[in-house]
Parts: sequence; C-alpha cells; structure tokens
Amino acid sequence: MIASDNSLSSGSLVGIKAKAFFELLKFRLAALVAFSGAFGYSLAVPTVNWAMLGLFCLAAIGITGAANIINQIIEIDLDKLMKRTADRPLPSGRVTVQEAAIWGVFLGVSSLLIFALYFNVATALLAALSTVLYGFVYTPLKRVGPIAVFVGAIPGAFPPMIGWVAATNHFGLEPGILFAIQFFWQFPHFWAIAWVLDEDYKRAGFKMLPSKGGKDLNTTIQIMIWTLCLIPVGWLPFKLGMTGINSAFIATVFGVLFLAQTFHLMRKCTDKTALQLMFGSFIYLPIVQIAFLLDKL
Repeated sequence: MIASDNSLSSGSLVGIKAKAFFELLKFRLAALVAFSGAFGYSLAVPTVNWAMLGLFCLAAIGITGAANIINQIIEIDLDKLMKRTADRPLPSGRVTVQEAAIWGVFLGVSSLLIFALYFNVATALLAALSTVLYGFVYTPLKRVGPIAVFVGAIPGAFPPMIGWVAATNHFGLEPGILFAIQFFWQFPHFWAIAWVLDEDYKRAGFKMLPSKGGKDLNTTIQIMIWTLCLIPVGWLPFKLGMTGINSAFIATVFGVLFLAQTFHLMRKCTDKTALQLMFGSFIYLPIVQIAFLLDKL
C-alpha cells in the first residue's frame, strides 16, 4: 500500500513537471507563429507536401518555444511582480532555471537541425536570428522604451518569410512583402496589448507604449498610422502575382475595418476600445492570410 502511494506521488510529480514544461512553450503563441510560417510555406509551393509542412510546423513550434523560454528565464524576477505572469512555471518555482535552460536548448537545437537538414541552411539561420533578436535583444529592451516594440516586430514578422524561404530557398520581393504585412501589423497588435496590460507592465518597469508611455491621443495616432500602412501592402501580393484580386479586396476590407477600430480608440481612449482593437488584430492577420491561400488555390 505504501509502495502504491509512493508510486502515485512520483507519477503526480512527473505529471506536474511535464505540464510545467509544456507551459514554458507558451503553446498557443507558438502555434500561431507556426500557422503564420505554414502560411508562407504553403503560399510558396505549387502543391503542399503535408509531411514536410507538418515537420516545418513542429520545428517552428520548437524554435518559438525556445525563444519564449529565453524570455521567461531573463524575466523571471519581473514575472513575479505581475499578476498575469506570477504563476508561470519559473516564478512559481515549478521548474528551475537550469531545467528550463536545458529544455530550451533541446528545443532550439533540435528545431534548427530540422530546418537545416530537411529544408535549407538559410531557414535555420533566419530562425536562429529570430530567436536571438526576440530573446536577447527585444526582451531586455522592454524596460528601456517603446523601441522594444520596433525591435520585437522584426522577429515577430519573420515566420511567413521563413516559411517561404523553407519552401524555396530563395529571398526576394515575395517573402519581403509577407514580412512587411506582418511587420506593420505588429504595432497595433503590440500597443493594444500594452494598453490593456499597462498597469501590470508598469509593475515590472516595462515601457511599451509610444508617446512617453501614455494612454492618450498621441499614442492612438501612432497606432493609426502603422495600421494605415496595412492597406496598401495588402495589395502587393496580388500585384506580384502571388495571389488573385479577391484576396486583395478582402485584405483591403479587413484593413479598413481594422483602421476604423483605431479611430474608435482615438475617440474614446479607453481600455475597452483598446481591448476591442487587440481582438481585431487577432482576427485581421489569420483572415487575410487564409484569404491569400484560398485565392492562390
């Protein structure tokens, strides 16, 4: 009976540890990154090889998880200060820094090997650069000022470009346009989140909002300007023959709706309208990317 209890206790500990390792991945975020990369991969090839696409998504989730773990290790003491993050595996003590580091290295190295061996070296190099920029440049800059958002938007816009390069081993205007669309999208997305979480961010000393960190009209104007850029770049895939006219119209319509939300935020300057803009950002990108794919088909 005692042995059974010990066995149960040991099994429970393993389950708790496994759950904590999974949480370190930030799986939902990693899956969204993988989806964006899969979009770029699928748009580049005439016919999708589903086995290769699945392998690409696995590596994309792994490398994103590694970057997230770097972020959490660096910010462990800051995460303890914020309600939203205090129960994460590292600040709560469910995982040690050493365990998280080993898990992150395993994910990062194995993912880079998959990219290099099954796709091409350029894909692995881009994925490595994205991880370094996110983990070691963007993360510490969050306490410096809104320049962090600009820097973070670079690795944040890499996934569709990496997907295209993985499929073609080629740089050019096409992956550059996919990068540009996601790059401009990052600013209203980041700043809407920063607006909603401003109080929590201030506890950790994060300075994410523009206009001297204020939730004011100047900040909303900057959000509007970056969102406005999405409308013309949404037409470029059609102009280059990557997709058809239908997806260009869809990108325009959703770009205008997204822009309208920024004007609503300019009028109200409230947390509620910022939250609506945040959800709008979550809707805009996958809808437009799916439209591009369907139009290509």
